[in-house]
Amino acid sequence: MTRDLTNPAPVSAAKSLFRADAKAKARNAAEARFKAYGLTAILIAVALLVVLVISILSSGLSAFKQTMITIPVYIDAKIVDPKGGAEAANLEKVTTLSYAKVIDASLTAALEKAGVDLGDAGKKEIAGLLSKEAPAQVRSQVLDNPALIGQTVVMNLLANGRVDGVLKGRVTLESAKLDSNITPAQVILAQRMEEAGILAKRFNWSFITAPDASELRPEAAGLGIAIVGSAYMMLIVLGLALPVGVAASIYLEEFAPQNWFTDLIEVNISNLAAVPSIVFGILGLAIFINYAGLPASSPIVGGLVLTLMTLPTIIIATRAALKAVPPSIREAALGVGASKMQAIFHHV
Repeated sequence: MTRDLTNPAPVSAAKSLFRADAKAKARNAAEARFKAYGLTAILIAVALLVVLVISILSSGLSAFKQTMITIPVYIDAKIVDPKGGAEAANLEKVTTLSYAKVIDASLTAALEKAGVDLGDAGKKEIAGLLSKEAPAQVRSQVLDNPALIGQTVVMNLLANGRVDGVLKGRVTLESAKLDSNITPAQVILAQRMEEAGILAKRFNWSFITAPDASELRPEAAGLGIAIVGSAYMMLIVLGLALPVGVAASIYLEEFAPQNWFTDLIEVNISNLAAVPSIVFGILGLAIFINYAGLPASSPIVGGLVLTLMTLPTIIIATRAALKAVPPSIREAALGVGASKMQAIFHHV
């Protein structure tokens, strides 16, 4: 007896494909929970990233503005050019100590002219408002333009790092009492100078172009040398890692015979790709600096270390790209008479 397919037997509601049973509901609930866990993890990661970026910006953006003291500076010829004639050889012999006297006298005169109450600040404390870089700033301008000698020039001079902290809210009267680098009298005087318009925060272009500075004048530090050094280092890496890495990849993938030696090389390349960067740094210190005697501050050392770090990644990525090329490309090139070198470089 055959079943009538035109009138199939009714399906029980408990076994209906259109109604989820207990197991299907549990499976769907587990899948929904997993999606919720994943979404929660992503939101937490994004929130932490936002917090990190905000903390970096809040701490670092203030470095792009530096406190400047704007005063007219009288370039006294008796001090900066005692022999007269404004000859470059004589001007270069004048040290920053002489220019410091010029700046200190100009600052005191500017405060008196602006009617700023000096309070309990003495001459040494007034001079201490300026950065130790300020005399070098004036000296550089005079050496570049000797015609400034004997004239009064309005200059923006770097303020001391603690004075910069007063305007940025890092230094207060309470903290100044415990700080040996600034006194409460200097804090009060800096606030009065700000009200008089002598002291103000300005965009710090030198932060981008200036070299590193000593701990005695941290306000003069910049990123210029670091940026140039990094650029030189990247050029060294580009010139060494790219051609060597690509050439090694092509040889290992296309020309090298499959034997124990090439297998050993491949294993070592994979292992080197997983070595922490600190190990490469110690290797560079031991070989390139201690053994080879290369200068520690030279970009060539960093470039060589980064080349060693980058080579495994370049080799692995290039070999993966070569393996992704269909074999039919090679076979077609060889079939029409191309040499193996032509097949690789012209087709693969």
